[in-house]
Amino acid sequence: MECANHPRAHSRCQTVYDWQHYIIPLLTIKPGSLRNGAPFIEMPEVLRRLQHHLLKREGGAKEMASILATVPIHGLDELLVAVELAFEAGNPSSQHVMNILSRLKPHPAFDELHDVLVPQLIVPAQANVERYDRLLAGEVL
Repeated sequence: MECANHPRAHSRCQTVYDWQHYIIPLLTIKPGSLRNGAPFIEMPEVLRRLQHHLLKREGGAKEMASILATVPIHGLDELLVAVELAFEAGNPSSQHVMNILSRLKPHPAFDELHDVLVPQLIVPAQANVERYDRLLAGEVL
């Protein structure tokens, strides 16, 4: 099982970053590292655009950190599509991107869920109007 694959740095004083390795360990603890973190310069362009947009407002670093933390769950390709769709819709936010990500996932059809969630009766229900008549007559059951 492979944990990580890094390109080899052949020249001196060369630093190679993979921004995805910093997502969970660093961003959940210090979301402010997005502002000046060298690894995040190499993010895809649409994510850098979203970062620039979110960091302009209060709490934007936390929003961006929560969005980047979804990469291991949803995958980078799905996240990029969701961010593009959020930009097309207008004013992107972490809630908007998360909503789009959840809608991109395939959901089982309602009929399939209905068959699983609704219990099947072993003995079919029968109408018992005699009991109702006794209740109307004031009889206590």
